[in-house]
Amino acid sequence: MIPLVPQLRCPPGACDCHVHIYDARFPLSAQARRLEPDALLSDYQRLQQSLGLERVVLVQPSAYGADNSCMLEALRTLGARGRGVAVINDDVTDAALRLLTDAGIKGARFRMTGDLATSWNSLAAVAPRIAAFGWHIQFQMDGRQLHTGFDALQRLPCTLVVEHIGKFLEPVEVGHPGFQALLRLLDTGRVWVKLSGSYMMSNSGPPEYTDVGVLAKALVAHAPERMVWGSDWPHPLAPEGAMPDDARLLDLLLDWAPDEATRRRILVHNPAALYGFL
Repeated sequence: MIPLVPQLRCPPGACDCHVHIYDARFPLSAQARRLEPDALLSDYQRLQQSLGLERVVLVQPSAYGADNSCMLEALRTLGARGRGVAVINDDVTDAALRLLTDAGIKGARFRMTGDLATSWNSLAAVAPRIAAFGWHIQFQMDGRQLHTGFDALQRLPCTLVVEHIGKFLEPVEVGHPGFQALLRLLDTGRVWVKLSGSYMMSNSGPPEYTDVGVLAKALVAHAPERMVWGSDWPHPLAPEGAMPDDARLLDLLLDWAPDEATRRRILVHNPAALYGFL
């Protein structure tokens, strides 16, 4: 297979901030919706090399629930070049949080959509506990409803990282109340956005995903200091027969952040600050 080669030349220390690992050796959760094909760390590392990336943030996929074993094994292999975002239960102990922190976990993932949605009460209860360990909340809901959750989100006592350009399940105009709420959350100084997953929400489609790109460019212009980029490899929610090209996903930054210094900030300096890379 010919390696994917992007036009964008990544600077040293560039980080992919949203990657999932799947391995059939690890049991699925009882609530898993489907079995994903294996997507091993070794597979990702080959892609990582072809894209010119050096660091990675692994994100616990829903398939494994709160059993983070698959991701933790990969983090042990990655060492200092890897960080993780876990899924935890409400009754997680402080001792377990400490062990996860020592393993490289920097955040807890909460999804407010679908049949695996977390309750707002659970989110509010867990936030102060993980804040004590320096973690952030990685958050996903239908971005079209962000204005309805604005007050609850801005009250959280920890940093908030919003997935997938706000996860607007239908692309919206920049004046939409949900997108304006996302901009106001950024203005708090405690909120970050992942420039990832454009292929999931776009109606205009590849390779530019123009409708979602309008939102990405607006976010970069508004708060470049709190943007990070992620591939969302291996793209578990890609439309059937439309697997995105990872090199082209990286090249979207050439359009979303035309300035080289801004791209360096998004790929290197912002992830280093958010995830504690040295």
